Amino acid sequence: MKKQKREQPNVVVFFTDQQRWDTTGVHGNPLELTPNFDRMAMQGTHVSHSFTCQPVCGPARSCLQTGLYPTTSGCFKNNIALSDKTKTLAHYFGEAGYQTGYIGKWHLANGRGPVVESERGGYEYWLAANALELCSDSYHTVVYNNDCEQVELPGYRVDALTDAAIRYMDNHKEQPFFLFVSYLEPHHQNHLDDYPPPIGYRDKYTGRWIPGDLQGLGGSSGQHLGGYFGMVKRLDEALGRMLDALQSMNFADDTIVLFTSDHGCHFKTRNDEYKRSCHESSIRVPTAIRGPGFNGKGWLNELVSLIDLPPTLLDAAGIPIPEQMQGRSLLPLLKGTDCEWPDDVFIQISESQIGRAIRTKRWKYSVVATGVDGYSSPNSSHYEEEYLYDLLADPHELNNLIGLQAYHETTKVLGERLIRRMKEAGELTPEIIRAPERQALQHTLRFRNVTNEESLQ
Repeated sequence: MKKQKREQPNVVVFFTDQQRWDTTGVHGNPLELTPNFDRMAMQGTHVSHSFTCQPVCGPARSCLQTGLYPTTSGCFKNNIALSDKTKTLAHYFGEAGYQTGYIGKWHLANGRGPVVESERGGYEYWLAANALELCSDSYHTVVYNNDCEQVELPGYRVDALTDAAIRYMDNHKEQPFFLFVSYLEPHHQNHLDDYPPPIGYRDKYTGRWIPGDLQGLGGSSGQHLGGYFGMVKRLDEALGRMLDALQSMNFADDTIVLFTSDHGCHFKTRNDEYKRSCHESSIRVPTAIRGPGFNGKGWLNELVSLIDLPPTLLDAAGIPIPEQMQGRSLLPLLKGTDCEWPDDVFIQISESQIGRAIRTKRWKYSVVATGVDGYSSPNSSHYEEEYLYDLLADPHELNNLIGLQAYHETTKVLGERLIRRMKEAGELTPEIIRAPERQALQHTLRFRNVTNEESLQ
């Protein structure tokens, strides 16, 4: 068959929900859950330090669709519909001549299931549900088409959406397409408070390996990790199927594929739910990109935010990056051209709290607005220091250093950087109230201590 060469690359986003970075082999998971992702990361570009800018489903999705922080787009918490006046990736790709399609979970509209056309973010082809976890189950996939008609897809939910994605690609060969496939897995099934994998997969992984932070903190990991890992395994198999389909269509060399997730999962160790916190388990996600402009680029060690991915995709497709986007394209880094890249990422937290955090290569610093409901307001004028972690000495974030006299200068510098980041994101300049001073940790250190004179990277 003659190879079909694209002047513009196809673009596919493979988007998972609530997937920790350390579920992948390239990040040290020993269970061989992700051979397809690992190969994609090694042969393409592995964004090895990738973080969400909001560890909540809807806000994170708004960032990836718009390139705007949730406080800018207005979607600072779940159940806020994205304004039909806000342009998304679908609009930009569509204006550049692309066919655009969306399959799976949306979470940026009103209601649970069907999404009216004005709330679809400009996507032309639609086979999705607003809150997929509330209208479907692991073996009962319910989505809605362009006419808001209910469609039931056969098979395990991951497979059902993957089948639909492959059908879309096969039916849209004549001009370049931008396809966004949004899975629910490995998010918990809400009405069960469980992580239901395909039949037979739970027993394969139960009790075999526990990430280091969960070993120290417990939570619900003993109950849930087997199912969670089984879901991750099936997602990786779906990724392999999708890449195989592109190969069979002779589009493998002409298609950019981005794999990423909206946030991680702390398994009820940091608060009474799964992800709304500043910790690595909540904010760090697996990200890899393959295709034109990304193949053979190796490991990218800079700190990258979810908000950097929309301008990256547009840039890679030759589409001008809108001035209003608040992230940066990765392409200058990959091309080795001179560019200023921030040495920290900024995180906004909603619902569980109104929180803000900054993560450098070494430090994690977080503040919280007290006496304010995280569901009622997007931000605050006053915050109090909550956490300081030395990620070099304490990678599992078990020892909170906030308030320790030895780290006074460290928190001062990080607080100034956090305020600067908040202002850059369009927020008003807040006041940060310093934590009460204490002389020593109130529990035994598990890792070596370090002084604040060491690097603030």
